Amino acid sequence: MAAITPGWLRWVMPPVADLFFVILLGVLVCTPLSVRLLGDAGIGWHIRTGQQILATHAIPRVDPFSSTMQGQPWFAWEWLYDLFAGQLEASLGLNGVVWLTAVVIASVFSLLFRLLTRRGTHIGVAVVLVLLAVSASMIHFLARPHVVSWLFTLIWFAILDGSEQPASPGGERAWSAQRRLWILPVLMLVWVNVHGGFLVGFVLLAIFWLGAAWSWLTANHTRIEDALRKIAARQRALDLALAGALSAAASFVNPYGWNLYRHIYGYLSDRFLMDHIDEFRSPDFHGAAQKCFLALLLVTLAVLAARGRELRLSAVLTILFAVYTGLYASRNIPVSSLLLVMVIGPLTVVPWGERLSEKMTAVECSLRGHLWPIIATVLTFLIAANGGRIGSQSLMDAHFDPKRMPVAAVDFLTQRGGDGTVLTTDFWGGYVIYRMYPQVRVVVDDRHDLYGEKFFKSYLKMERVEPGWEEFLRDHPATYVILPRESALTTMLLATGKRKQLYGDDVAIVLDRGR
Repeated sequence: MAAITPGWLRWVMPPVADLFFVILLGVLVCTPLSVRLLGDAGIGWHIRTGQQILATHAIPRVDPFSSTMQGQPWFAWEWLYDLFAGQLEASLGLNGVVWLTAVVIASVFSLLFRLLTRRGTHIGVAVVLVLLAVSASMIHFLARPHVVSWLFTLIWFAILDGSEQPASPGGERAWSAQRRLWILPVLMLVWVNVHGGFLVGFVLLAIFWLGAAWSWLTANHTRIEDALRKIAARQRALDLALAGALSAAASFVNPYGWNLYRHIYGYLSDRFLMDHIDEFRSPDFHGAAQKCFLALLLVTLAVLAARGRELRLSAVLTILFAVYTGLYASRNIPVSSLLLVMVIGPLTVVPWGERLSEKMTAVECSLRGHLWPIIATVLTFLIAANGGRIGSQSLMDAHFDPKRMPVAAVDFLTQRGGDGTVLTTDFWGGYVIYRMYPQVRVVVDDRHDLYGEKFFKSYLKMERVEPGWEEFLRDHPATYVILPRESALTTMLLATGKRKQLYGDDVAIVLDRGR
């Protein structure tokens, strides 16, 4: 491969994977998409949690942010991400949080392209599949810890899939791939403290273990080649079982031990919460991102129809898992897209340009300087550190969208001064925490696992102005109320005279304590 490209050029010319990284990073930090990354107010309490950890040198065990759950047990299970987000916000403002998110997202899809081409995917097909995966994943392009789970899922799958690839004549490739399995427990030490998506890692481990066990049990050993294949499958199954056991042990190295599993199970098995939290509901295929995911599903069906018999059991189970989870909940679409692309990419057959693609792939693999992603990462960090500016030119301006968040309403309250309790929607709660904690505590925010089913049933009854809606207001008094201007609850409170309007704009109104 060294002969394909001059030595100096191999260290300067960017591979296509690096171009994906640079372009995605630039678009996410220097365009209005930076504001979209802050489209979920929950990042507000993540930031404040991280800063509390930095200030107290302790991981919170009870809720500090709400008036209703203050002092109650709380699982800050994404504390490690919160730590980084809190530090970056304290040092660089919201530009720092957006920079971190953009670097992670750009790394995910750059790595996806690199893995596809190295596994033999036609370079043109790889570009199309990665673009589809990017477009489908935009449904969850948000500054939240789940984006780190995308990266861990991709690395985890690549390691497991590599352990199944055929050995080279000398066996070096198989041995190297098997050794990488011992990276999994180390990755789990970090993953379990970053995001609850670490459970996907165990699902993938189980899938590949079943694939190895199936190959071991069904292999015909009448020929030497088959006997060797059977021995290799048995060893792989044993290695995967041990890697899984070590990863499971590593997952208990978190602030809550085994109680983290109990808490996550209780949360995900609560049918009421799963049915009423938007991101856990099945996707609506009228959106652009959902249509791109649907396109990936159709491509997957086409590949299965053409080459389904060539698939290993692990690939079939991965596809079933990805399709089911993607159709079950919108929040799963990015991970499902990554897994589908990784499985179907190497199976696609392009009848034209094969020789050109092989040459381009060879060049792609020979370029190893990776200079441009490093420059782009450092440059954007320096821009963020300089307030988003280069000289007099503003290139980064990460902020919460005033058309989506109650920015002006909170400005009004902060200028008014004082402290107390604020009742707002669960969607806006994280933003109020970000802007007004510790002077103000919220009645509710989007930490649904903390508040639980009983609380949210009462909250939703109030929000929808259903019979008995006043009970929530009576049980959870608030100094101020911040509500969307056009909500049914706003209309009812004003119509009944129970609250007096202190401030209003096109997005939100502020009401006083009332009678």
